[in-house]
Amino acid sequence: MTRGTNSAGPAGDKGTSGQNVPKSPKGLKAKKSKFRMESEQEKISKSKLRMETREDRLNRARKKLDGKKPPKPRGPVRRALGAAGWSAHGFVHGKIYEMEHENVGTEGAHRSELVGEAVLRQGTRYARKRIREHPARAVHKAEAQYIKARADYQFRVAAQENPELARNVVTRYWHKQKLKKQYAKQARQAAKQTARQGAKAAGKTAAATEKLAERAVGFVKRHPVGVLIALACAVLVLSLQSCASSLVSLGNAAAGAVGATTYPAEDGDMLGAEAAYCSLEAELQHYLDTYESTHDYDEYHYDLDAIEHDPYVLVSILSAWHEGEWTLAQVQPTLQMLFDRQYTLTENVVKERRYYIETDTWTDEEGNTHTDSYRVYYDYYICYVTLDNFNLSHLPVYIMGEDKVSRYSLYMATLGNRPDLFPGSSYVGKYTNPPNDYEVPREYLDDETFAAMLSEAEKYLGYPYVWGGSSPATSFDCSGFVSWVVNHSGWNVGRLGAQGLYNICTRTGSPRPGDLVFFKGTYDTPGVSHCGIYVGDGMMIHCGDPISYANAATGRPTSTPTGVYHEKGGFQWR
Repeated sequence: MTRGTNSAGPAGDKGTSGQNVPKSPKGLKAKKSKFRMESEQEKISKSKLRMETREDRLNRARKKLDGKKPPKPRGPVRRALGAAGWSAHGFVHGKIYEMEHENVGTEGAHRSELVGEAVLRQGTRYARKRIREHPARAVHKAEAQYIKARADYQFRVAAQENPELARNVVTRYWHKQKLKKQYAKQARQAAKQTARQGAKAAGKTAAATEKLAERAVGFVKRHPVGVLIALACAVLVLSLQSCASSLVSLGNAAAGAVGATTYPAEDGDMLGAEAAYCSLEAELQHYLDTYESTHDYDEYHYDLDAIEHDPYVLVSILSAWHEGEWTLAQVQPTLQMLFDRQYTLTENVVKERRYYIETDTWTDEEGNTHTDSYRVYYDYYICYVTLDNFNLSHLPVYIMGEDKVSRYSLYMATLGNRPDLFPGSSYVGKYTNPPNDYEVPREYLDDETFAAMLSEAEKYLGYPYVWGGSSPATSFDCSGFVSWVVNHSGWNVGRLGAQGLYNICTRTGSPRPGDLVFFKGTYDTPGVSHCGIYVGDGMMIHCGDPISYANAATGRPTSTPTGVYHEKGGFQWR
């Protein structure tokens, strides 16, 4: 018996390798790899992030409530004007009352006017009351949300240590409600204690102040000359102290600035965190390298992004996320969370129905030879493996609030004052090399519009690139930087992406300083992906990494400029 192959199967069939897969899965199948499974620790991290976010919201609401000034009593002028107004109001309505019995229409209109005035007064009072009480309601709402988030986080931590708490819905609900009541009670007790302490302290302060004032007045009456001499000496001493304190303040400010931008963790913990993250990447790389030897499919297709990360981005994220000194043991869950968000591994298996031609040759009783051919069907499996690397530097804007993103950008701007921490990293050069120095020709600055744009843009030279950043507090990405400069130079286009800015511009064949330059292909995204501000002579200022001047044609080597765009007199929709 002989065996032949035929690739002419049903529509859509492809050439076969002839390999049979007896125990392969049936039908179309898509599965996620182990690298995308959500662990309990990640759930706890998400719950902690939610609790911290709501705590920040509660603190902001309390700060706003504390800063709200009590309503001022009406002064004599306002009281006099109010009395005059009500007198005029009463006089006019009295005259109408005298006339309305003579005319039914006048009486109806007058009654409608009185009802309208009453509704307006009540509505105005209600609106003012709602505005006045809004900060207190905001605090109450934020406090309730924080208590709920804190109870959820504490429950998950307790459930991790005592799994029996999470066995059924009733137990979980009962334990969470217990925690919420406990935290609500603590909040009420803290508020009462603060109010009592404040009232008690205010009473003591008032009494003490009154006694001291009486004593001071008596002393001044008895010793007027001595008091004048003492005041003159005090002024002299204070003058000398102010000079010294100014110098100390400058020193403290400098030390505080250095401290705020320095990585808070020990070298061993930072290097250990980098090594742990590299270990996760190495495990993923090994899994991909040995994929065909550990799986049994007929055909493999790969679409894999590079496995890499910037160590300074990793340490800056950890330092901003944990808000203070941290250890390697404390950041292990955060490392896993960041790894799972950065890398997405997808494996899709497609089954095709294929066949080959089986040929049988046999001889009958009369010695004649016969040949029969028939199709033999089998399943053919094709595996598509995709690895997406969502750049680690793009994560902060998605997982952090504005305060933490601002802290992250400070660390990236200074490399935590530790440019020597990862000397072997290929990323160090782009941070330590000074930005390109360029001076815009003076004659271009005669254009007041361009001069205003350039003055605003140059304020941020050297700021680091932060994905999604759109203000000096968080630093910028390319479109955030251009949007900020445009909005602070006489226009108001809002916060637009690179494609959005492109859409409100008009292409020009004669570029001039102040026009916008757009690029495609700087990363994997459709349409425009990068933008900058043209400053003349083929140069632009843009948010690369960091914000700097660059050649408009070669500033992004992996991309192609799409042209220079402008609209005379300002930006407008096409």
